[in-house]
Amino acid sequence: MSSYRERLWPAAWMYLVIALIVPATMLVFTPISLIAGVITAAALVAACVGLLIASAPTIAVEDGLLRAGRASIPLDLVGDASAAHGEQARHERGPGLDARAHLVLRGWVDPVLRVEILDPDDPAPYWLVSTRRPEQLAAAIEAERAARPSGA
Repeated sequence: MSSYRERLWPAAWMYLVIALIVPATMLVFTPISLIAGVITAAALVAACVGLLIASAPTIAVEDGLLRAGRASIPLDLVGDASAAHGEQARHERGPGLDARAHLVLRGWVDPVLRVEILDPDDPAPYWLVSTRRPEQLAAAIEAERAARPSGA
């Protein structure tokens, strides 16, 4: 059962940026062939949109695990979770970042959640995860940890 689930879909402005492929492609291909330009532009836009959607990670708290993208960790191995917005989030992603941290960041999502890792065998001291609702994610982690007996 999932107590929190969020997909980090790209922001609308990302699709507008991808739309700029059309005039650039037409500028290059129109002198050669208008049809080749239209076909190439359509293929490039479709491929970029597909990659953008396919690469949108899911952040979830379910079945005693914290999942961020393809990575997961049991909740009994995570410590405190702290939310950051605005300037504090920028600091967490930049000057305050530990190079060993596990990152699941998306540039179009400003808030982040920092989750401390308690596993002594894990080289990452914490996970830094982009999320649109960091307080809800932190609360879901705490609720799930409190609901599960230690070692379950």
